[in-house]
Amino acid sequence: KYFEKMAPLGLILEMEIGITGGVEDGVDNSGVSKEKLYSTPQDVFKVWAGLAPISERFTIAAAFGNVHGVYKVGNVQLRPELLEEFQKYAAEKLGKPKPYFFVFHGGSGSEKHHITTALGAGVVKMNVDT
Repeated sequence: KYFEKMAPLGLILEMEIGITGGVEDGVDNSGVSKEKLYSTPQDVFKVWAGLAPISERFTIAAAFGNVHGVYKVGNVQLRPELLEEFQKYAAEKLGKPKPYFFVFHGGSGSEKHHITTALGAGVVKMNVDT
């Protein structure tokens, strides 16, 4: 309902899906099982399918092993290649290449090659030290 009110104003929604590890706003996800730190192509497409009919002005912060907080390089086990898999899944369904605009949450401590992979897969915003 909020997005329906936001759309005529030209506002952009950022939708975080899945679980981002670490601690943010008093919520501690540091003990969750590792498999929950990764969204699935179906999760991402479901969000897109729900929001796209309202407006194209939204981004998706899919989980690909990200963690909130400040970490040293190499301490986070990212799988940014999943973002490309999410794009391919949607492209097959929609007949449109790379329909998603992703946000990279928990970017602190990310290695350069992970950032490059994420950017190539449609990341348009990256959060660090959050």
